[in-house]
Amino acid sequence: MTTRLKHAFISALGFTLTAVLIACAGYEPVVVPEENDPQISVAESAPEPETTESDIESEMTESDTEQKIPEPDEPTSNDTEPDPTGKIMEVHFIDVGQADSTLIKLGDHAMLIDCGTDDVGTKVQYYLKNHGVDKLDYLILTHPDSDHIGGADVIITKFDIDTVFMSSFTKDNNWYEDLINALDYRKYGWNTPEVGSRYDLGDASFTIVAPNRVYTDPNNSSIALVLQYGDTRFLFTGDASEDAEADIVQNGLDISADVYKMGHHGSRSASAEDFLAKVDPKYVVISCSNGNDYGHPHEEALDRLKKYDPEIYRTDEQGTIIAYSDGKEVTWDHQPSTTWACGIQTLEEIPVIYNYITRSGYVEDTEGITYVLNTNSKRFHKPDCDSVTEMKPKNRQDVNWTRDECIREGYTPCGNCKP
Repeated sequence: MTTRLKHAFISALGFTLTAVLIACAGYEPVVVPEENDPQISVAESAPEPETTESDIESEMTESDTEQKIPEPDEPTSNDTEPDPTGKIMEVHFIDVGQADSTLIKLGDHAMLIDCGTDDVGTKVQYYLKNHGVDKLDYLILTHPDSDHIGGADVIITKFDIDTVFMSSFTKDNNWYEDLINALDYRKYGWNTPEVGSRYDLGDASFTIVAPNRVYTDPNNSSIALVLQYGDTRFLFTGDASEDAEADIVQNGLDISADVYKMGHHGSRSASAEDFLAKVDPKYVVISCSNGNDYGHPHEEALDRLKKYDPEIYRTDEQGTIIAYSDGKEVTWDHQPSTTWACGIQTLEEIPVIYNYITRSGYVEDTEGITYVLNTNSKRFHKPDCDSVTEMKPKNRQDVNWTRDECIREGYTPCGNCKP
């Protein structure tokens, strides 16, 4: 092979290898033939200049700017956290055993319905504090039974409260006296709201639907209300029983609700057929304790609910339960209960007899008893008065005095039983 052919072969082989290496490296070779040389030299690519923010902005086209970046207060479609601006309303059904206490929160606004028994007042206080509640727009005490007002003195003492609503039914017992003393200490007034009246809680509102008349029974004297936020509605009826429910239906106010907090802890005495037909609930919450002596919830009441096939949530099975409303739908922090289990009514449902009267109000033996005195409040009662059933034994004295003798000894007649 001639010298010239050798040079040509070597040059061609070198070019081929160089091209392969450059292609693998991602460069595009710049071929520069030299004028009087049969070989071909390859120029190395210079490093690209750094790109600045101004360069990027100048190179962006109109289509590049069409996608809007959400502002901090505009949650993306994947944002599942509760809106801190108050667009999510929270309804906390607090586990207070065989009692009732419900916290409603909407942004900086809060309302508490009932406070449980006297031994859970501090628990409810800390629950509110732990959930960022420093003041209450409303405190609603549905009726003066101890499982609804027992912890109220703690809440009233510890929190600033704008408005206090209470049933007009009064009781002569220590729990009610503690409640009144706490109101006096904080210089809070109270009143019973009129049926049909409407009140605002931030962007939510509630309408009073009971009590519709004067009752001799504290349960039927319960304040009942419909809470509405957007399209979602919650119904609370305290311990209202069938008579009060019939009056609610009769008054013609809209009581349809997504969420029904079952009346009287699921007792057979509440949640009547005609009443449930007006409510037509999607969800039902039952507040009671596991193995309670009253057998709540009762089988008859649960059977009436089955027609509406609601999701059931129960504090005796699930503890504290929280519902969230965005104004369009209601979601929950628990899966619904699937047991449909009723309670078992035991002898303990007729609790310890104080002298002759059971806590249920049933008179075992009244021979020789004309009146029952409360030595603490200095009031006297008929033996079957509801206040007698909750009177503490140390304050109770059974007598066979005449009415005039009771008054002469410094006792005043009870305003409920009117002895």
